[in-house]
Amino acid sequence: MPVSSASFYSKPMHAVRGATWPAAALNAAATLWFLLTLAGQLIFVTYIVALYGGAVVRGDLQGWNQVMSHGYVVGDRAGNMAIGAHLLLAAVIMLGGALQLIPRVRTIAPTFHRWNGRVYLAGAVAGSLSGLYILWFRGAVGDTVQHIGTSLNAALILLCSGIALRTALARDFGAHRRWALRLFLCVSGVWFFRIGLMFWLALNGGPAGFDPKTFTGPFLSFLAYAQYLLPLAVLELYLRCREHANAAARCAMAAVLLVLSAATALGVAVATMGMWLPRM
Repeated sequence: MPVSSASFYSKPMHAVRGATWPAAALNAAATLWFLLTLAGQLIFVTYIVALYGGAVVRGDLQGWNQVMSHGYVVGDRAGNMAIGAHLLLAAVIMLGGALQLIPRVRTIAPTFHRWNGRVYLAGAVAGSLSGLYILWFRGAVGDTVQHIGTSLNAALILLCSGIALRTALARDFGAHRRWALRLFLCVSGVWFFRIGLMFWLALNGGPAGFDPKTFTGPFLSFLAYAQYLLPLAVLELYLRCREHANAAARCAMAAVLLVLSAATALGVAVATMGMWLPRM
């Protein structure tokens, strides 16, 4: 999946060298992807709140097991608290992360941006640590290869959080924004996994490259790493094209983002209709 919008990078469009129509096309393509991602993540957050929060309100914690394996385990107080905290943090940081990347929020409400950033960083760290506990000690679907991939995602979240904080404290805002983008993509890994899987199912007309009963297979092993490595790779290409590339390269990058935007839209649509909306 692609990267965040050009509007969320450190320089405005008129300040970028060669701000001609290829630069404008690149900006528009990146903005389109961000808007699709924002919409998809808002739907995902609504799903989390409705399914898992609704179960808490009804006093039916067994409802956590409707989708999640080992969601609620009778007698495992520590594990159940870890699951609850992880779900709450997932909802908070997905909303907070998108707000951090919108320039107008930074300009109009800098105090909110700073405090939301602190909450976001703390939530990302806590969510990663609770996710690792759940993965290795509570039990999760998939095999060891997938679990290692997910653990690497958590490690990258911790790394990006630390560097984003350090660059902010040093007032190196250009570097801070780049690391904030990387952090946003790493934190969104679980979301990318879901829409990537739904896109794959739609593309193949059903399961392909994995066993849906055991939730193992080469495609899922690939997706466990691609859910964050692919977005990060596209981000680096995008940043270089935006700052240093010629018109042809910027047009090519814009075309790539448009293709990935279409894939994102399809993945979000299939996930919403087949997985999230029916359980809200």
